[in-house]
Amino acid sequence: MKIKSVRAVEIDVTPPMKTKPRVPQLPGDGFVSPMRRYPELTRADWSARWKRTACVVTAEDGTWGFGMTLHSGPTVSIINDHLGAVIEGENCMATERLWDLMQRASAPYSSAGLASFAISAVDQALWDLKGKILQRPVYELLGGPQKEKIFCYASNTDISYGTEHSIDWFLELGFKAVKLFMREGPEDGLDGIRRTEELVAATREQVGDGVEIAVDAWMSFNTDYAVRICEALRPYRIKWLEDYLIPEDMDSYFRVRERVPYQTLATGEHWYSIHPFALAATHGLVDIFQPDLSWVGGITAGVKICHLAEAHGITVIPHASSSYPWGQHLANAMPAVMWAEKSEGVAPPGVPLEEMVLLPGTPVIKDGYVTPSDAPGFGLEINLEWLEERATG
Repeated sequence: MKIKSVRAVEIDVTPPMKTKPRVPQLPGDGFVSPMRRYPELTRADWSARWKRTACVVTAEDGTWGFGMTLHSGPTVSIINDHLGAVIEGENCMATERLWDLMQRASAPYSSAGLASFAISAVDQALWDLKGKILQRPVYELLGGPQKEKIFCYASNTDISYGTEHSIDWFLELGFKAVKLFMREGPEDGLDGIRRTEELVAATREQVGDGVEIAVDAWMSFNTDYAVRICEALRPYRIKWLEDYLIPEDMDSYFRVRERVPYQTLATGEHWYSIHPFALAATHGLVDIFQPDLSWVGGITAGVKICHLAEAHGITVIPHASSSYPWGQHLANAMPAVMWAEKSEGVAPPGVPLEEMVLLPGTPVIKDGYVTPSDAPGFGLEINLEWLEERATG
């Protein structure tokens, strides 16, 4: 069956939160970022203000699939003005061919970065469409269920309610692993290292020895600071250090690996397509790959990365993977995926996880585990009217 149309629109989706958080929000500028060296600029000053992009791929018989990514300003244009025209009229079941077509067509302006975000939304929509046509869940098309349920960890991306309160809520929800976001970077020197150690030490005391703790630097360290943080945090048995360098600085990944061979290292949410993962796997630069399926090139790229990781003994924990159905389906089918991440703040303290679902039909984590929908495609409970109501363009 051929593709009739590919269409992207800007959408604004917010969680249907009704419960009032049980603690007040605190003022602040969030966790550390690569812009830490410019303290005069707040996150609002330098962040892009684009919304999300929704992509609908429709087949000749009227069946359609849904995908979503970020950075609506450029990605809507890339899909509508370029990628859609490349694949319209093609066989909608030929996901490998379609992914390769989009990768090669966008190569003149780089298939990484913003083009990768756009390709992701189209690829997700194609897999959703494929599942609907075949009347099977996507995880079955990827090889079937490899696990009964998916272990999830909770990321404290929203630190505005106070980390101690958020961690308490995560434990109450049944999570057995949590992730902290750093507040300090190289610009903060010894005092920053001390405050980081205090944060991790307090969390270790709070959660005890039976809960894993990971830490995320969100592209904000350099080699020296990453090494010193690893040394300072070694007594607290952190599960991994994540996203610790500017993603393009591959030379520094070699240097950090050489200097802290004992530390489990994780990264990849800001790597695009398969090539950075291939380089890292070949040289053993990291222990955990963390591609985001809405950024890296969709389900098709995710499968390739999982197979690459499995061949090199590397674990895959896709970024934000339990928050969206595509991450749940990949995790359910791929042996290389050991955990899934609940990101985007998880939930303010006291707010049920059910009230944080962005896309209706996305299964909710229960007691730290999730199982994807067995409905056709990704199992989303949305229609075109739902999409039109949220379109802003």
